[in-house]
Amino acid sequence: PGNCWAFKGHQGQVVIRLPARVHLTAITVQHITKEASPSGTIISAPKDIAVFVSLLGTSGGDLAPVGNREEETLLGMFTYNMGKNAIQTFPLKSMLLPRAFSRVKLLVKSNWGNPWYTCIYRVQVHGK
Repeated sequence: PGNCWAFKGHQGQVVIRLPARVHLTAITVQHITKEASPSGTIISAPKDIAVFVSLLGTSGGDLAPVGNREEETLLGMFTYNMGKNAIQTFPLKSMLLPRAFSRVKLLVKSNWGNPWYTCIYRVQVHGK
């Protein structure tokens, strides 16, 4: 408990650079269980999550040109349910984009009530 990626408040984002281009199929998010929490609550768990991929840099290099606005496509919006398993997998709308990507953005829009911080223990990206 406590060994997590924590960010201030209830909103945050992270861009994950993958080791290779991947046809994305799902994303897994993990928090701790209520039983493992020293406070007995998991209100710092993420609640509403959106997953995006960048459309820039898909044909050649990985870096978008400086000054260009990032073009992103939403692959899914999910709710992490703190009443279910601590490890939850969400399918992505990969059929909308029949190509592979090297970056995925996880946007946490809210948590389960902690006003000071949000914690994520693990993010796994699934694909081929």
